[in-house]
Amino acid sequence: MARSLPSLDLLRGFEAAARQLSFTRAAAELFLTQSAVSRQVQALEEHLGVPLFERRHREIRLTDAGQQLYRTAAEALRQLSDTADRIRAQNQARALTVSCSIGFASLWLVPRLGDFRAQHPDIEIRIDANNRLIDLDRERVELAVRYCPTQIAPAGSQQLFGEEVMPVCSPALIDVPGKPLAEPADLRHQVLLHYQMAEKVWPTGAWPVWLETMKLHGLQSAGSVQFNQYDQLINAALEGQGVALGVSPLVRRHLRQGRLVALFEKRFASPRGYFLVTARFAALRADVQAFAAWLQASAERDRAEP
Repeated sequence: MARSLPSLDLLRGFEAAARQLSFTRAAAELFLTQSAVSRQVQALEEHLGVPLFERRHREIRLTDAGQQLYRTAAEALRQLSDTADRIRAQNQARALTVSCSIGFASLWLVPRLGDFRAQHPDIEIRIDANNRLIDLDRERVELAVRYCPTQIAPAGSQQLFGEEVMPVCSPALIDVPGKPLAEPADLRHQVLLHYQMAEKVWPTGAWPVWLETMKLHGLQSAGSVQFNQYDQLINAALEGQGVALGVSPLVRRHLRQGRLVALFEKRFASPRGYFLVTARFAALRADVQAFAAWLQASAERDRAEP
């Protein structure tokens, strides 16, 4: 049976040419040359032993045999395409989706994701990084890391981290002549990096709140830059472009590596935290349980390291 079937490539070339009634248009559709499609059709005709097209000046027409083969080939290729799409969709559906904020994904989760992949290379992961709140069951998302006040944490969630707030900057800004950073009032010499959404969704990470807490009313900094994503703000701090309000756990890795330094020693505890939420429809899946266990263990190690 296998020997009697023509090559799928020949059938694809023939089907496109028969549908378009043009070797040139078929070639453009298949990203081939016109001569390549013509050779495919000729090879198919030789395989079947009958002509499939009547070749006329500037046009081609299907023969009776060509019409029979076109109807069957078009339907077979359509069914193959539909089946491939279904299988692909099923495979994508089996991927484990983790929803979290852009800042958490960029600054904490993605740098550690290789560890999970090394332990579970057979589990497909999809990171859905956005700053909107989603319904896990309705949108078929298996896991989420939610950032919220502790008192309104989702029912059944597990806390991964608490949060502390502290000014941070690149070591390059320390000991710059004429721009000391020995005490909070010295921030008047520095550019302050602001997270635009801080006062609405991240109040403890807003400079006005921090300065008010430090009783630095009306402090005028040397300048300011605003960002609408927290990871952008931290990247600017890493490049020495100013002082940011760092929130743990998102800056902890950079502090350990010495790429950022925490200023003034004083840190403020935040009433917010990061919580792991598992969708009801996925709670018993082995891959979901494996990722949740890894995430909790990674968070525990991160908290324990100095």
